[in-house]
Amino acid sequence: MVINKQASTVESFSAEQWQSGEHQLVCVEKWNETHDVISFRFRGTTPVKFHFKPGQFLTLLLEIDGEKIARSYTISSSPSRPYSIVLTIKRIEGGKVSNYLADNLAVGHMVRALGPEGVFNLLDIQADKYLFLSAGCGITPMYSMSRWLTDTEIGADISFLHSAKSSEDLIFKDSLAQMAQRNAQFNLNYILEQLTCEADVHIDSRAGRLTAEKLERLVPDFRSRTVFVCGPEPYMQAVKALLESLEFDMTQFHQESFGSFKGDMGELAAAKDDSAKASGFMLNIGERRRALSAEQTVLDGIEAEGLPIIAACRSGVCGACKCKVIEGDIESTSQMALTPDEVAQGYVLACSTRLKSDVTLEL
Repeated sequence: MVINKQASTVESFSAEQWQSGEHQLVCVEKWNETHDVISFRFRGTTPVKFHFKPGQFLTLLLEIDGEKIARSYTISSSPSRPYSIVLTIKRIEGGKVSNYLADNLAVGHMVRALGPEGVFNLLDIQADKYLFLSAGCGITPMYSMSRWLTDTEIGADISFLHSAKSSEDLIFKDSLAQMAQRNAQFNLNYILEQLTCEADVHIDSRAGRLTAEKLERLVPDFRSRTVFVCGPEPYMQAVKALLESLEFDMTQFHQESFGSFKGDMGELAAAKDDSAKASGFMLNIGERRRALSAEQTVLDGIEAEGLPIIAACRSGVCGACKCKVIEGDIESTSQMALTPDEVAQGYVLACSTRLKSDVTLEL
């Protein structure tokens, strides 16, 4: 059991400012957002003011049944309310981590965490008018961003368009309704696949998914806005294609990278693939050798060998799986978390790197 029971009293008035790195957090509150989504509020084990950028994520370092696992979750609270931090997690069918946390993490338990990280945030991406497009648990960074804007700006111009299966699946529904009620420039709309008889001014009367007609009708000035997108991969692909077809200026389009994973971020198989010996290349790590196919990443090989590595976002964003190529050719799809000096020295992100020859690696 990795979640330690140890309550902590936190006096916010003497809090130090939180710094990026590894932290011990204590759960001080837990509640259901919907039937399958739970929020956890944390404070530091010593007094701390949480300092992060709206939209960034935190990586939990867990041990489940003797296995060390890291998973990244977007911070759903806002740094404008700095004395606690909230993670909002959806139960996933078969999800090892999400279900473990929902069933086992309780008030008074402690967890280890890394962060904050992530370039999908309001401080690194500047905008005057915002369009937040989300689906499912992709709403979490949008909620953090909206809370930040409504807390820190007068008259922030926000259009918030969220897609969900039904009204029972609307996360943060009451809080978002209050933001919209208190801020005249906050335009909140929901698109539901299944409509009920429930009356709600924010729910579009036409069931279905996001279309050009719905976007034009609900956000007529969308072309003048900076777009932030987060949700399952098919949703984000569909939104990108839709905006391109409407001749939107895609330099104003931004999407969350690790939000593309369905379920627990990075819960990908790392099973052995003996057939790779015939068609792939060899990954050499010390005395370990692992044949990888063209489709497998360096991370797949490291995990298949049972070697220690933190794999959090699994999409080349957080930088947790950084390792060094000593010899051989590779192809990387992301260097986002690496400095130019690290790239020059041969460092790669294991989750985003595939072999182009036999490779010798150093962890």
